[in-house]
Amino acid sequence: MDDDRFFSIVEREAGVDRETAVAAARASLVTLAQRVTPGALLQVQTQAPEATRSWLSPKQPRELFDADEFVARVAERTGVDPDTARRYVHATFLALSRALRADAWEIVASELPADYDPLLTGTRRSGVPMRIEEFLQWVGDRGGFDRETALRATEAVLETLGERIAGGEVDDLVKELPPEFRPVLERGKQHSGGRAQKMPLEEFVRRIAEREGAPVDVARAHARAVMNTIRDAVVAKEWHDISSELPNSYLQELAEP
Repeated sequence: MDDDRFFSIVEREAGVDRETAVAAARASLVTLAQRVTPGALLQVQTQAPEATRSWLSPKQPRELFDADEFVARVAERTGVDPDTARRYVHATFLALSRALRADAWEIVASELPADYDPLLTGTRRSGVPMRIEEFLQWVGDRGGFDRETALRATEAVLETLGERIAGGEVDDLVKELPPEFRPVLERGKQHSGGRAQKMPLEEFVRRIAEREGAPVDVARAHARAVMNTIRDAVVAKEWHDISSELPNSYLQELAEP
């Protein structure tokens, strides 16, 4: 995720302008760097938007403070009241969760005790399968587009993926994703007769673009947002099974944050 997309999410969730969003994110991430372990932060830094990486530098020693103290530190750094600071923290956590792989964010979130849960609302996978609105929100946040575009992109990617992987793997994926996506996955399987269709990455993206009615470069960006969300929506074994059927070029181009 680039810097602009990250700060746009903070703006939206906190209800502030860009300058305030940057200050809110800086205060929240500097405070987060004081709270979690250096090992967790190092994983986060490699995936976080470039502008935020210096704010996530590991601090020694790690400090163990509760959620109220976290909010108080952000409030002091930004010069706002605690309720506003809570909104800043939640917005930043939400943006960071969209920028990272789910497993990297889960490592960070797991180091925060239960009193942080209100600040983490919406940042963690709520269950398998995701609800469709949750899935589309993740896609839209990652791609920077609205729900209608997220739905259109998701259906185009899933139908094409249903052609690309084996029929049995499609059946497994159907069980992991929102049930509303079953028809497009099964339509893709019908196109291939249940036999994985080998196709180069460019052909995969071209078919998505055709189905979505979008230029190829736009479809590629949309596919990246959808594939990253699929990866984080399914259990680890299912993603391993899917990725084992795809060439490295697919994973490098479409399944990295």
